Amino acid sequence: MQYNNNNNGYGLNEYMIQEDDWDRDLLLDPAWEKQQRKTFTAWCNSHLRKAGTQIENIEEDLRNGLKLMLLLEVISGERLPRPDRGKMRFHKIANVNKALDYITSKGVKLVSIGAEEIVDGNVKMTLGMIWTIILRFAIQDISVEETSAKEGLLLWCQRKTAPYRNVNVQNFHCSWKDGLAFCALIHRHRPDLIDYAKLNKDDHLGNLSLALEIAEKHLDIPKMLDPEDIINTPKPDERATMTYVSCFYHAFAGAEQLLEWIRRTTPWLEKRTPENTVEAMRHKLEDFRDYRRIHKPPKDHMIFQFFFFNKSAKMSKILCFSVNMGCCVYINEKGYEEWLLTEIRRLERVEHLAEKFQQKAATHESWAQGKDQLLTLKDYESASLTELRVLLRKHEAFESDLAAHQDRVEQLAAIAQELNELDYHAAAVINERCQSICDHWDQLGTLTQKRREALERTEKLLETIDQLFLEFAKRSAPFNNWMEGAMEDLQDMFMVHSVDEVQSLISAHDQFKATLAEADSERQAILSIYNEVQKIAQSYGISSKLTNIYCDITPAIINQKWEKVKKSVPQRDGGLHEELSRQHANERLRRQFAAQANAIGPWIQTRMEEIARCSVDLAGTLEDQMNHLKQYEHNIINYKPNIDRLEGDHQLIQESLIFDNKHTNYTMEHMRVGWESLLTTVARTINEMETQILTRDAKGISQQQLNDFRSSFTHFDRKKKGGMETDDFRACLISMGYDLGEAEFARIMSLVDPDGAGVVTFQSFVDFMTRETGDTETSEQVIASFRILAADKPYILVDELRRELPPEQAEYCISRMPPYQGPDGVPGALDYTAFSTVLYGESDL
Repeated sequence: MQYNNNNNGYGLNEYMIQEDDWDRDLLLDPAWEKQQRKTFTAWCNSHLRKAGTQIENIEEDLRNGLKLMLLLEVISGERLPRPDRGKMRFHKIANVNKALDYITSKGVKLVSIGAEEIVDGNVKMTLGMIWTIILRFAIQDISVEETSAKEGLLLWCQRKTAPYRNVNVQNFHCSWKDGLAFCALIHRHRPDLIDYAKLNKDDHLGNLSLALEIAEKHLDIPKMLDPEDIINTPKPDERATMTYVSCFYHAFAGAEQLLEWIRRTTPWLEKRTPENTVEAMRHKLEDFRDYRRIHKPPKDHMIFQFFFFNKSAKMSKILCFSVNMGCCVYINEKGYEEWLLTEIRRLERVEHLAEKFQQKAATHESWAQGKDQLLTLKDYESASLTELRVLLRKHEAFESDLAAHQDRVEQLAAIAQELNELDYHAAAVINERCQSICDHWDQLGTLTQKRREALERTEKLLETIDQLFLEFAKRSAPFNNWMEGAMEDLQDMFMVHSVDEVQSLISAHDQFKATLAEADSERQAILSIYNEVQKIAQSYGISSKLTNIYCDITPAIINQKWEKVKKSVPQRDGGLHEELSRQHANERLRRQFAAQANAIGPWIQTRMEEIARCSVDLAGTLEDQMNHLKQYEHNIINYKPNIDRLEGDHQLIQESLIFDNKHTNYTMEHMRVGWESLLTTVARTINEMETQILTRDAKGISQQQLNDFRSSFTHFDRKKKGGMETDDFRACLISMGYDLGEAEFARIMSLVDPDGAGVVTFQSFVDFMTRETGDTETSEQVIASFRILAADKPYILVDELRRELPPEQAEYCISRMPPYQGPDGVPGALDYTAFSTVLYGESDL
């Protein structure tokens, strides 16, 4: 069955261009705008109600894009991207753009419609957008007698209303003003709803009201037009009328077209005539998939609309029948697809079995060819005793071979039987060939038995030659396996990672070479057996072309493989010694790297320990400690070339594919981590020391006080991580004589650990201890000092601080002093009062 998409030359884009020519500015006409508002709102709600919602004001309710996206999902049956749930303007624009992008993806060319206009509630653009959606999803797919969209809908109305008096549909505005055209459409499909003969052509309002009410009550078509607006408007809005009339088309004509398509499709789906080849059945499957992919989706959309948009008790019988038939199509589709797949699997099995039969039959026939002639030979009558013995052994071998082929004959018969059961179209040919093979097999069995009886009538063969051949086979087979194994070992690729491993291989190779003399003696003994056979054959006049039935190994094969073994031995020697040299070079790289790593690793650890001791050293001033740290930093930077050299050695090791080094526990990764940790530690310690100096100078702490603070902090920093945990800090306070209750301790913790991290830093500890041990009048003194610097102003400026204070103290105050909030402040004013209060613990600011 072939499916073709009829195209009358009018695509949706061309139709939209025509719509643009309908004078878009007429949308500004108040009467038309009113009609479109009502009609488009009702049309949207007819779909949105399926999702349990509706709109009241079309340009307001669609502004955020949410109901617009929902509308498109309902009418298309597809999912749109997840909408943005924010209430900002850009969220709304994003949602509207998602809706417009979806419309564009359906082949619609949007003209002068942008998301910003919709979000801004532009009435003209909003109505234009809804009209575009109506065209695409309600009117575009209408097709009547090779016309589509608007022309198709108009032709359908003309065809349906032609028999009715006083009805002459020529357009979508004035032709509908008297209401008779609507009544005629309803009566044509549901004559039980309207008595057309009783209608008064002059009662325009009554006719319109009757048609709209019946359509809403019995056809599930909501009222989209206002009878008074239609009557009072010289030329009713064409778009509003088309929108409303399209609902009648989808309620009636769409179901009829769908039914016709179902009636044409069902026989094709129900036809189950199998083909003889998989390729032919796959062509059918491809046709079915084209039908599902190309021809079926438009009909799915129609069935979806009829079933979900009209699933009420008001739906007409033809609609119900169409939906039921649509369900039958789905059932037939499933059955047809299952039948296609089953047939393909059957034919694949059949073709596989047929090919398998042909291959097995050809192999068997090739094997059996000429066997009956051999079995009927009378060669034993003139054969010598030796030849007769050989013929008997060969016949025994043939009997074994014959028994082995019994399974193949049985398999051929089983395959032929299965092909019959699978209704193979060429089963007769298979059966004929199978019968021929079986008959020939029975004939071979009879001839084999007769020949054995003839051979057994002959007395002995020369057992000496037979025994010698047997001994040759028993000794040559292990020796041949030994030579093949030796060749594999000699040619085997070796992967080693150390000198010891290479030495081990060289030692094993030397042991192998020591066994070559013994192996050569065994070779000579095996060859002497074959030479004895030749002597016996000559003595008894037996043909020199005797064949050893016990093995295929010959003296020539043994000698050829022995020469290969001898040739491979020196090649193996060279490869092993070359690898030994390479491993010695790798070992030198390992030792070179290890020597540097074993020196650099402890050096890094020592510097780390020195920095740690310096940071807790209570001897000397902070400036002395800072100088020591700066010297450490300088030494560390100067040590960088050693790290670079180690990186170079590591690169050579990587290029040489060296993965282990027993001479050191350090890896390059360890070195890098340790070096980075050293750089980080010295930089952090210098920074902490600078902070302590600023704190000391800003708060007037003596060096001895700071040393005491640091001693206490270091003592109670039990984990030595640069911060006291909560229990450590509690123990510190208790040791200093604090009588702590839970409330008091919680208050103190809120001061020293405002973020609730559970750790008290040294700086926080110093701030706390400074407040605890400082003079209560210190903050007032500092405020008075700042007031002098500020010339009695309640605030101070940045320039004044930098002019009056040392640079470090000035920058410290500028970075921590909050802006002045008083009414008499100026831009850039700083609050020295708040700063002094916080500095001395008199405020929680």
